[in-house]
Amino acid sequence: MRTYIWYHMTALVAGILLDLAVGDPHWFPHPVRLIGAYISRLERRLYPEAKTGIRRDPQLEQERGTILWLLVFLTVMAVTGAVMAAAYLIHPVFGMAAEAVMTCCALAARNLSSESRKVGRILDQNDLTGARRALSMIVGRDTEALGQEEIIQAAVETVAENTSDGVIAPLLYAALGGPVLGFGYKAVNTMDSMLGYRNERYESFGKRAARMDDAFNFVPARISAVLMILSAWMLGLFSKAFNGKEAYRIWKRDRRKHLSPNAAQTESACAGALGLRLGGAHLYGGVLVKKPAIGDARRKPVTEDIARAARLMYLSECLAAVFAGGILGLILAGL
Repeated sequence: MRTYIWYHMTALVAGILLDLAVGDPHWFPHPVRLIGAYISRLERRLYPEAKTGIRRDPQLEQERGTILWLLVFLTVMAVTGAVMAAAYLIHPVFGMAAEAVMTCCALAARNLSSESRKVGRILDQNDLTGARRALSMIVGRDTEALGQEEIIQAAVETVAENTSDGVIAPLLYAALGGPVLGFGYKAVNTMDSMLGYRNERYESFGKRAARMDDAFNFVPARISAVLMILSAWMLGLFSKAFNGKEAYRIWKRDRRKHLSPNAAQTESACAGALGLRLGGAHLYGGVLVKKPAIGDARRKPVTEDIARAARLMYLSECLAAVFAGGILGLILAGL
């Protein structure tokens, strides 16, 4: 048992470093795309299409949505477990290599940083249209009418929110249960991103996906916020652009100001750390969605704030890795 925990710790560190080094190359067949395709296929089979003259049945839709959630979650866990078991049976080195690659695939730090910073670089070239196009690749809101400051705020906001969803939460789950639990989390997160909408089609059918995503992210979101506050304090020792005291104050005040029970945790910490106001009303698919404002606008946003948000994310990830390593070390000491 101790030997396999050492294998796991080695693979976890290797996976984190691999993500930081190469991220997710566009040519690589990312497993999340396969999960998304599986979700779409099951949705076509399970969604109870309303027939002419027959009222829709919200209960039936919710039941079918729950079946889809269980099928996707259990299938992803089973397939990942089978791949990992086969890899370690071949040879421990082969198993660690497979685990490192799959851990890398579960993380999104490199891609989140590079795609968000791309928005800032395009803005620095005074290409507002190009920046809107680049931003549309990483956010769900409509970007066609956004001004420069709104683009910066949107980029910072998505980095802050995904610090938990795309980086620290999958890292913690992978630390606890290897790629099996890491990809189980990615399946939950992907189902929410595809089905967890409050609209006519998914209000009932996607309810299970939305609620389970909230449940899986509840603890990681709060750990992420604390790590981001610590990161702001540490970075503040070297740069006045970061303020750990304000990160804590705004987090304490605004951490519940969101439709989601989790999203405002890291958004509020980031907003306070950088002295920005995030949130507010935005268009999603042409529909105006009103969200509470998070943070205080102590200054106007600048393109460098996108890179600063990425630095907060990276340091938070490093602290999360140390935290996870400490937990695994305590487990080893107890064996």
